[in-house]
Amino acid sequence: IRDRFYMLFRYFGQQAAWERKGFRFKMPIKLLDSTLVSLTISVYDWAHYTTSKGAVKMHTLLDYDCLLPEFMNITGGKRTDNKAAFDIEIKPHSIVVADRGYCDYGLLNHWDSNNVFYVGRHKDNIRYRTIEELPLPKQHTQNVLMDESIEFGLPAAKEKFPKRLKRIAVWNDEHGFVIELLTNNFTLAASTIAKLYKARWNIEIFFHNLKQLLRIKSFIGISRNAVETQIWTAMITMLLFMWLKHIARYKWALANLAFLALAQHIYQNLSLIHISEPTRLRC
Repeated sequence: IRDRFYMLFRYFGQQAAWERKGFRFKMPIKLLDSTLVSLTISVYDWAHYTTSKGAVKMHTLLDYDCLLPEFMNITGGKRTDNKAAFDIEIKPHSIVVADRGYCDYGLLNHWDSNNVFYVGRHKDNIRYRTIEELPLPKQHTQNVLMDESIEFGLPAAKEKFPKRLKRIAVWNDEHGFVIELLTNNFTLAASTIAKLYKARWNIEIFFHNLKQLLRIKSFIGISRNAVETQIWTAMITMLLFMWLKHIARYKWALANLAFLALAQHIYQNLSLIHISEPTRLRC
């Protein structure tokens, strides 16, 4: 069923309707993160996470253009994000946007060596040395507080990643705190880096929709295969809903579209296009 998802993803990914009207960028943007799916350890005794809890983890690479995973790997809950990221193939000259769990010196070197650009938060305890302070943006982007070129300070870190990085600090008006970001791309403006990181929120929305709308919280079977099959089935359903949302003339909210398709028309023989058009529905 995993192969079926990727087959459908490749098919729908070729359609022009996926073109986004929001933040545009020349290079492909990939959003990287993971989410835990909690399981009862007494029932799912193969899903070890802690002594009292079970879980599997969905390591996901989301394509920003269609907001669907171009790669997903389901592992045990103990699998760390930075280790799992080595198994995710990212095409050269893409920009991968990730949270601080992926701020790993060896991983950064792996991406940089493969011509993959990285944008992400850095950990609070990193040691670095400032090489050069860069000019701050113009008046309309005063939320950028710092723009500098750095190198890692600890010998072990410099051995794994000896090159320079660009570090920026951005004030977040919405939440009232400073976000500190790293990137290996020195051609991007600090304001652009901040926008790229803000786009990362889309993967959090994707995980929320997957769990809430398609109920990836309780499972029919208890084996590993049963759990993974249900997750991949939900992924196929999400793909179809996202495609309907894009092609529908009426601008559905994803939650409303899912409700109409699943709750009201599950026992009717209707085409997907029929479901997506409000003029043909009796709500």
